[in-house]
Amino acid sequence: MKKQPAQSLPLYELKITLRGSKPAVWRRVLVPVSINLNRLHDVLQIVMGWTDSHLHHFVDAPIVYSAPSDDDYPGEERLDERRFCLAELARHEKASFIYEYDFGDSWVHEVVVEKTLPADPNNRDALCLDGENACPPEDCGGIWGYYELLKALKNPKHKEHQEMLDWLGGQFDPGHFDLQKINAQLRGLGNLARPSPFSTH
Repeated sequence: MKKQPAQSLPLYELKITLRGSKPAVWRRVLVPVSINLNRLHDVLQIVMGWTDSHLHHFVDAPIVYSAPSDDDYPGEERLDERRFCLAELARHEKASFIYEYDFGDSWVHEVVVEKTLPADPNNRDALCLDGENACPPEDCGGIWGYYELLKALKNPKHKEHQEMLDWLGGQFDPGHFDLQKINAQLRGLGNLARPSPFSTH
């Protein structure tokens, strides 16, 4: 069977939800199914609001995909994420997988393929369609630490209120979501349908 060119491949509408967040921190994004996982990582960092300061991996149990690292555990089997595309991880609508960022704080994102859409030859970029609530600050101690932080910020009499304000460098709005800013950053990633030079598939 002849391999389809990237521009004729369909698009996936993904919903990304930060596990444990209430109210949910989530994003809905459109990406080409041909996007390599290392480029999908870039997209997820932008749409969620992370700063790409820590390690990450994709999990489709029992398979784990990650960037090669000296920090990998001996004997642990990890596939090079640069060599695989989204369509190989999620092959159909309703397929789901895990994207984990920062193994210390363990920000676990549940990613679900909500829809498969026709290819758009005029649009090779990722597009954020919708979302709600702010990404937690980096290094705040995971989802439990995040809600402890919000508790301290909400109460001026909390013993750590001023300390947390100083640590953040100012006020923090947990309901903030800027769709225009996210899409401006996504446009800077360029053509995501272009195959990775590492791809062997």
